[in-house]
Amino acid sequence: MAFDFKKEYGEFYMPKSRPGIVTVPCMNYIAIRGQGDPNLEDGEYKQSIGLLYGIAFTIKMSKMGDRRIEGYFDFVVPPLEGFWWQDGAAGIDYAHKENYQWISVIRLPDFVTRDDFEWAVGEAARKKKMDFSKAEFLTYDEGLCVQCMHVGPYDDEPATVSMMHAYMERQGYVLDLSGERRHHEIYLSDARKVAPEKLKTVIRHPIRKG
Repeated sequence: MAFDFKKEYGEFYMPKSRPGIVTVPCMNYIAIRGQGDPNLEDGEYKQSIGLLYGIAFTIKMSKMGDRRIEGYFDFVVPPLEGFWWQDGAAGIDYAHKENYQWISVIRLPDFVTRDDFEWAVGEAARKKKMDFSKAEFLTYDEGLCVQCMHVGPYDDEPATVSMMHAYMERQGYVLDLSGERRHHEIYLSDARKVAPEKLKTVIRHPIRKG
């Protein structure tokens, strides 16, 4: 059976719908950086998703070709994630999506080296006849965070964020958003197929001891 990160690491992918504190270990990702409204039909964000999955599935299906990746095991491609911010803003202003800056990511299994990643980028470009040059190998050590499962439309996230912040303050923590530590979302639902009120999104914010 294929390894499923959501099931094996439920602490990070399937939190409860009430806030909790978690220490997230260092992970490697396929990453694409961009800016602008993620809802634009032919926008940069939606194009990035196709590139991310193109590389992820190239790695997953390498078992069917000539490439032998050391330590390979079959896996379910992890969910899409995103780090979000707006220049000059302390948090996220949902009313001005045109100002979004983002890094869209998919987690890589630990067996994938930088060389394996570069091979997958080239292989995906060759097979799909597309430009994958925006993709990068990103290592990120997220550390101490508050997180919560948000159920509902993305535009309703501020209520969940407020609950998270109130919880962390009661526990003696303060928000630690910065140029290196970002608002983080993990998308467990396909917005093309799931009604807005049923969307499941993990929201995670960096914190530190107050």
